[in-house]
Amino acid sequence: MARDVIVLMPYDPEWARRFEAERAVLVRVLAPWLENGIHHIGSTAIPGIAAKPIIDIMAGVRDLQESRASFGPLREQSYVFAPHRPDEAHHFSKPSLRLSAITHSLHLTEPGSDLWRERIAFRDALRGDSELVAEYGALKQRLARTYGDDVRAYTGEKRAFVSRVLEQAGIHLHPR
Repeated sequence: MARDVIVLMPYDPEWARRFEAERAVLVRVLAPWLENGIHHIGSTAIPGIAAKPIIDIMAGVRDLQESRASFGPLREQSYVFAPHRPDEAHHFSKPSLRLSAITHSLHLTEPGSDLWRERIAFRDALRGDSELVAEYGALKQRLARTYGDDVRAYTGEKRAFVSRVLEQAGIHLHPR
């Protein structure tokens, strides 16, 4: 099985513009199910930090089960269903035209879900603390060098940092 290589790119202000352009499309496509908006999350949403150049998006939906009706309209926008935390979210990937890379990652979840609270709190904590950004950036660079082709290990090794940041925000991750 081929592994994805972890490539971190220096922060690019274009990521915010790419999010806004995609958000405009998603507002229209997801309008019947939306609640609490569409948010830019993940490292591309944090100014100054290197990231895999995938725009992470989270859309709040009134009812997770009802939002399954959005799968067809999302497919028409090139989103591919990619299950992740199925009890609390629907996850989609949007491949590039080359199909060898993902350009966007989209989670549909109910506002107030663990996923919603974790992703928003983590993003906001880093956006508000340049020392956390520097620490997380250094961690990501070290892990990318160590686990360059093992996304699972790279992600798993970030968990202690993420847990610490979330605990400071009053959120405790559930064991996985």
